[in-house]
Amino acid sequence: MDDARIWELEESLWTGTADRYEKLIDSECLIVVPAPPYILTGSDAADAMGKTPRWESVELSNRMIKRPQEGLIVIAYTAHAEKAGHDDYEAHCTTVLRRLEHDEWRVVQHQQTPPLTVAAAS
Repeated sequence: MDDARIWELEESLWTGTADRYEKLIDSECLIVVPAPPYILTGSDAADAMGKTPRWESVELSNRMIKRPQEGLIVIAYTAHAEKAGHDDYEAHCTTVLRRLEHDEWRVVQHQQTPPLTVAAAS
């Protein structure tokens, strides 16, 4: 999968419909988010993420892509999402995609970490 398509897929998970999650979240996926229940798996992850409010827009910055082996893509980025009537949301994220077959990819891991509000002790 080329870089542009990777980022298009990732953005669609922020702004797309619940059907998009059903199609792209692997049954073995692990997701960590900064709200209860914090750790989600498989179809529970797809269901929970599909029920969250859709963002009207998302900007993905600090983009990085690694391909550690054939059929495996690891990305990291900072997301800034907006929706009218809601506070903006920012998080540092990672996603791992695996290829099931030609041109068919699934998310097997996703994590979101909001920026720290307290400086780490030195």
